[in-house]
Amino acid sequence: QVQLVESGGGLVQAGGSLRLSCAASGGTFSNYDMGWFRQAPGKEREFVASISRSGITTYYPDSVKGRFTISRDNAKNTVYLQMNSLKPEDTALYYCAARSSSAYDYWGQGTQVTVSS
Repeated sequence: QVQLVESGGGLVQAGGSLRLSCAASGGTFSNYDMGWFRQAPGKEREFVASISRSGITTYYPDSVKGRFTISRDNAKNTVYLQMNSLKPEDTALYYCAARSSSAYDYWGQGTQVTVSS
């Protein structure tokens, strides 16, 4: 069983930056692809970024491409999401997730990101 704990959220002005962290425990971190998702009030959960087990392959939707960067440190069992040029529409609860197969099996509790205009 993998436990995931996000941190680093907060309130930031539009155009600012935040770095989210997700610390994993209870499993072999390098066996999991990792992802970041977000959910704003009244909206469905949205994929934000993913990174392969080795850290070589990453994916982003167009909405964040060029502004967000996902990375991981397998020695520290941690995945990061660097968010730059933040916009009010990036306001959401951000979750990290882990998967060993096609579906994300494990989820954190989330960290709130609020971007003021």
